[in-house]
Amino acid sequence: MFSLLEKMVRIQSGTYNKNGVDRVGHLILSVFQPHAVSCRTIEQESFGNHLVVRSLCEDPFDKQMLLTGHMDTVFPEDTGFTGYKEDSAHAHGPGVIDMKGGLVAGIFALKALDNERLLKKIPVTFIFNADEEIGSPGSTPFIQREAAKSAFAFVLETGGRNGEIVTGRKGNLSLELSIRGKAGHAAFAGKEKASAVLELAHKIIAFESLNDPDRGITVNVGKVNGGIGPNTVADHALARIDFRFIEPSDKANLENSISEITQRNDVPGTDSHFALLSSRPPMPASAKNKNLFKAVRETAASLGFSVAEEFRSGVSDANVIAGENTPVIDGLGPIGAKDHSEDEYMIKASLLQRSSLIACALIDCWEKYRKGLLF
Repeated sequence: MFSLLEKMVRIQSGTYNKNGVDRVGHLILSVFQPHAVSCRTIEQESFGNHLVVRSLCEDPFDKQMLLTGHMDTVFPEDTGFTGYKEDSAHAHGPGVIDMKGGLVAGIFALKALDNERLLKKIPVTFIFNADEEIGSPGSTPFIQREAAKSAFAFVLETGGRNGEIVTGRKGNLSLELSIRGKAGHAAFAGKEKASAVLELAHKIIAFESLNDPDRGITVNVGKVNGGIGPNTVADHALARIDFRFIEPSDKANLENSISEITQRNDVPGTDSHFALLSSRPPMPASAKNKNLFKAVRETAASLGFSVAEEFRSGVSDANVIAGENTPVIDGLGPIGAKDHSEDEYMIKASLLQRSSLIACALIDCWEKYRKGLLF
């Protein structure tokens, strides 16, 4: 398992590095070739190719089980963070938990089931997508189609520090706000100057005022840009803004506020518009998600360890699956911390533990689902 993890981590696979992401896909294909699965590559022009692995189930079923994980990382192609190292307790490297460790855990879960000749008895599909870190723009439609055909789904993002498994997540919107003004010399600028930067300042305050912690709504203006120098009135300005929310109704309210703030001009002579960069629906901690978690918790107990339930503010492909009303839990990958940073690490003992849990939970939950005991 750690040999495969090291090979995978040493391949630089930032989302925009198509060649690197495709190399990860080729490595995964080589691991699966001898086993009782079919493999399909979904070609993509701009980003890496997606990979779909299906068990060769001998019996027809009207539903399947779905696993998902992503091959891309947040680190750009020119990063200096490309190595892999481990000691007795931890493994370190880019994507070691976000989420190449989850891929390895899922791969070996299927290998274990195949070793026991069980893959031919259960219908399971594993999607390895290439663009999750930028919102899954190319893979979302395919994930949605597979989710609609699934009885339930497991997403293999990293587990919580205390073994938590995710039953709910916030939704998110990410947008880019662009403002046009009128350039001029700062020495001759009066009160009526059409400064795009000044208009952006008003809009930043307006957007930040939408924060409502009591309702789980967070808004963050995380990047700004504008103008060409202090002696020139800015004719352009830009901001990138992130919105998080729990309830679907909050999304609609935020969308109305976004339109209202964008259309409102505080500085005459300026004009604003926004472009949506990404969007994911909320993943409510539904009763079905909780039932699925309880079943997996029973499996974990039978293996001699405990897991806990968690609601996360971050988003993943589990949000997309939940949007299709398919029961889903997330955070089934190995445990670690500090992902999205050069301090990312995995607790090594959790890799085999989580792989065993995935394999056994697939069998246990499928049996309970077939007997009508799960939902």
